[in-house]
Amino acid sequence: MKISIIGAGQVGATTALKILENKLAKEEVVLLDIIEGLPQGKALDLAQSGYSVKITGSNDYSKMEGSDIVVITAGIPRKPGMSRSDLIGINANIIKDVMKNVVTYAGNSIIIMVSNPLDIMTYLAYKVSKFPAARVIGMSGVLDTFRFKTFVSWELNMAAQDVQALVLGGHGDSMVPLIRYATVGGVPLTQLLSKESIDKIIERTKNGGAEVVSYLKTGSAFHSPAESVTLMVAAIAHNQRRLLPVSAFLNGEYGAKDLYIGVPAILGKNGVEKVIELKLNEEELSALQKSMDDVVNDIKKLEI
Repeated sequence: MKISIIGAGQVGATTALKILENKLAKEEVVLLDIIEGLPQGKALDLAQSGYSVKITGSNDYSKMEGSDIVVITAGIPRKPGMSRSDLIGINANIIKDVMKNVVTYAGNSIIIMVSNPLDIMTYLAYKVSKFPAARVIGMSGVLDTFRFKTFVSWELNMAAQDVQALVLGGHGDSMVPLIRYATVGGVPLTQLLSKESIDKIIERTKNGGAEVVSYLKTGSAFHSPAESVTLMVAAIAHNQRRLLPVSAFLNGEYGAKDLYIGVPAILGKNGVEKVIELKLNEEELSALQKSMDDVVNDIKKLEI
């Protein structure tokens, strides 16, 4: 297993660390960036931490040749006051260039997109690469679900590990936490918290990334995205066939076609093994449709 990470910023470097810690790459971890010295320095620092797996830092895309999984974190992060959609123009150009190199040097790889706006960049990567849709996946609902579970556990003063939840839709303000499917230790969330408390948690989840940005000022979240990516990498590398909410290609599911959006999917050695179509009620379907409409409107801003 050779894993390459494109983008050696906070998310990319932290992802590399977690991949090494979890022993997910048996052959090599490659850290790539266009900034000279950045990936080399971070790779050297990681290598000096005592890991047995080879770690390479480079500005040369050819170093990812033969990669099984390519994680893309390249792009400009949000600043305070910015929405993810504000990044479309500049990050689209970066992702186009990145994907041309992925096709050249890692044409059989599985892509995990992390760059924002996530669903739109995942769609762009799919279109530019012409890879099978199953091999192009976006990290969206895994992170959003982590945030939701965290805020629920804080409100209840209970372990986050006992919270089971799903967040669907676009990785943005119109994401859809499915309260009807949320439980804590098997107990429905609605029996433990009032609607008012749940609504506050939903709102904080939707603004979870922006809240981090507002504190950091010059950067965005990196520990939680890296943990989310690592969960997905493990599911693929070990063929765990885990059911995770990710940005996956829809071809008729949930009434949508030619669209990437956050849905539950089984992740295994081939990438997205299957999209799971839940039986949603009218309110949930309406919320998901609005989220899909928002993503479609952003996709229209792309020049592919």
